[in-house]
Amino acid sequence: MSRLWAVVPAAGVGARMAADRPKQFLTLRGRPLLYWSIRALLAREDLYGCVVALPASDTEPSLDLPDSRLAFCAGGATRGASVLAGLDALAAAPEDWVLVHDGARPCLDAESLDALIQHVRRSGIGGLLAEPVTDTLKQADASQRVVATVPRDGLWRAQTPQMFRYGDLREALRAAIADGATITDEASAMERQGHPVQLVAGSAVNLKVTHGPDLALAGYYLDDRELDAQELDAQGLNVQEHPVLEPSGENP
Repeated sequence: MSRLWAVVPAAGVGARMAADRPKQFLTLRGRPLLYWSIRALLAREDLYGCVVALPASDTEPSLDLPDSRLAFCAGGATRGASVLAGLDALAAAPEDWVLVHDGARPCLDAESLDALIQHVRRSGIGGLLAEPVTDTLKQADASQRVVATVPRDGLWRAQTPQMFRYGDLREALRAAIADGATITDEASAMERQGHPVQLVAGSAVNLKVTHGPDLALAGYYLDDRELDAQELDAQGLNVQEHPVLEPSGENP
C-alpha cells in the first residue's frame, strides 16, 4: 500500500498581515499559528512523515510538537520552491501520496481531511479541499469600477490540503519552475501537466489566515471545537472511538 506523507510550506513573510513577524509565527491560543496547522496533520496515525519548509533563517522553530515523524527544511523564495524543497526532503516513493497544507490554515478539521484522503485513494485521482463560491463576483478595472459581473456557476474557492502522487507532483513543480510559470497552488502545477484534479467539498472553518481579523476568527473556531470535544467527554464519549466517517478499509 502506498504511504501517506505531508509537506507544509511556511517560508513566506505574510506581507498582507502587516505584522512584526511572519504570520505563521503569530500567537494563536498561546502557540504559534503554525503549530495548529501541523498538529492537524500529525493527528493522523497513517501519516508516515511530515516536512515543514521554513525561512532559511529559522529552520529549528520552538513548536513543542515532539513527534519523530516531523522534520524541517529551508524553503524557497516562492511557494512552489518551498513545496519542492519539502518534497526533496522526503524519503517517499513515486507512487506515495503527499498532502500539501498551508502553514497558515490552523483550523483544518479531521472530517474534511479524512474525506479528502478517502476520495483520492478510492479514485486514484489527486485532489484538493475546496468550497463552492457563493458570493456575487465583480470584475473591476484599474480604477476599481465594475467591468462585469462574473457568473459563479462552477467556481470553487481552493483550500488545502491538496493531495497528489509524490512523483507526479515533484515532476509538475519542477516543470513549472523551469518554465517560469506562476504557481499559486499545487493543483495548478498538476493541471499544467495534464493531470486530472478533483475537488472535495471542504469547510468554511478551514480558513487561511491572511489579514488581522482572520487570526481572531481562527481562535474562535479552535475554541468552539474544544468546547465540542469537552461536551463529548462529559457525555462519556471518546471522539476517536466514535469516528464520524466509517473506516475506508484497504486503499491503493
